[in-house]
Amino acid sequence: MTSRVYRLHSTLELPLEDAYDFFEDPNLPPEIADVDITRRNNTLIVSAVAKDDSMSKYTPTAQLKASVTENRVYEEDPEEMGPPGAASTGSAGGGPQWGTLEEEEEEIESELVEYACFKGDRETVLQNTALQYAMFEVLCEVAKVAEKGTLTAIAAVDEELEAVRIVDGEEHPASINVVEDPADESEEEGVNWRDNEFIS
Repeated sequence: MTSRVYRLHSTLELPLEDAYDFFEDPNLPPEIADVDITRRNNTLIVSAVAKDDSMSKYTPTAQLKASVTENRVYEEDPEEMGPPGAASTGSAGGGPQWGTLEEEEEEIESELVEYACFKGDRETVLQNTALQYAMFEVLCEVAKVAEKGTLTAIAAVDEELEAVRIVDGEEHPASINVVEDPADESEEEGVNWRDNEFIS
């Protein structure tokens, strides 16, 4: 039986430079020979290259898709420094010392850093079915090096359902809960707009 990914949700973020470093020498599953990385404007696409030569070149293999965004990174977290003006002005109960305050509120050095954001559900982040599970394993490795974000998924491996949860680079225990789908119930109780006598 082919392993499949049924549910997946990702909010992973990592610096684009780190993403490129990771894919330079990734630990790939045996089904994948290599990965191709393409950047189209603000989208990063990582496609699987199949080890199996018998796979048709017209069969689209699984790919990971990330949006590329710019985030301002501060040398020192401005939130930890307290609100503006919270620093002591050195005056003992007198009026505001504006000159002193301006000196203490120096601008914090920052730079714009590009981030690869693997965000969304399965259809957005993990596309195409050929080598889908193998590329999901690659995404799990990305999740372990990502400094921020969560990856949750339900996959079928050898006919057994498995739950995956990786938060801020660390694996966490996960379980699968089966719940009743409320869709049928709400349809019965909802308003039938087509046959409503008050709507002409």
